[in-house]
Amino acid sequence: MLSTDCVDAQVLSGREAMPLQRFEFVQVRMGVDTPIVVYARSEAHAVRACRAAYARISALEQRLSDYRLDSELNLLCQRAVGQWVRVSPELFYVLWRAQKLAHQTGGVFDVTVGPLVRLWREARRTGKLPDAATLEAAKARSGYQLLELNRARRAVRLRVAGMQLDLGGIAKGFACDEALRVLRRYGIRHALIQMGGDIVAGEAPPGEAGWKIALAPATPEDTTEYALLRNGALSTSGSTEQYAEIEGRRYAHIIDPRTGLGLTRLVLARVCARDGITADSLATAAAVLGMPEAKRLERLYKGVQVQVWEADLRQTATRLTPNGKL
Repeated sequence: MLSTDCVDAQVLSGREAMPLQRFEFVQVRMGVDTPIVVYARSEAHAVRACRAAYARISALEQRLSDYRLDSELNLLCQRAVGQWVRVSPELFYVLWRAQKLAHQTGGVFDVTVGPLVRLWREARRTGKLPDAATLEAAKARSGYQLLELNRARRAVRLRVAGMQLDLGGIAKGFACDEALRVLRRYGIRHALIQMGGDIVAGEAPPGEAGWKIALAPATPEDTTEYALLRNGALSTSGSTEQYAEIEGRRYAHIIDPRTGLGLTRLVLARVCARDGITADSLATAAAVLGMPEAKRLERLYKGVQVQVWEADLRQTATRLTPNGKL
């Protein structure tokens, strides 16, 4: 963990009168551009804080990635079959949050879908769907009931060989949360972090009510709307961008655990929440649930707002209030 001793004492104590300046940095993390915007009293302070934030994200990527062969997640999938394996606090927390949502949604959100995700990636590459036997074999190695957690021991056990955990619907939101936590330790309160469709914000820019977030129009005919984000998170998930056309049908990158295939309907979900891990995971769940089931996510988590479009992208659930605060 980073220590507050690393904070530039001169910046925080001797130069309080200096106005805050805006600094923006972009690096690639977890396979996506990751911009961080901060307000600080000097460039040196901003660089030092953001460098630490990016380092934290890199450390989490090594723990949570299913792409890295030597990640803690992938090593867990190899070692935890039929036996308890103690894991890092970060990995356990993400798995615990994932399992909580899996139980709440009856498995609609499920991080054990790794075997099905790998089939989708192969289908996207080849343009061919898996045959029925291959699909059923992958489904047999999936299911949140096959993942066991022991909170007292901070340990994980997998019930079936060949399981693969995939944290794509929750890890980026958590990483944004952790990056913001690091920035705050460095004395940076006004900050915004984005990883793909996940945005986490600290205090608003000086003199503003919130960070002004442009929301991509749901249809070409719609005008751009904006949300004001302050000390909260906004995540977007759906089938409008990442998809594959196979045999005349569109399959999204989001897997429906009930079918084992990518979503086949046009859907866009946005979730506003207090933190990134909640917004990220609920946005994925909302996209799979669709309406009206996605509406009940608002009752599961305090302060959450859900917005969903389906089919023609005009049928909406609870709308985020334009320019509204969390």
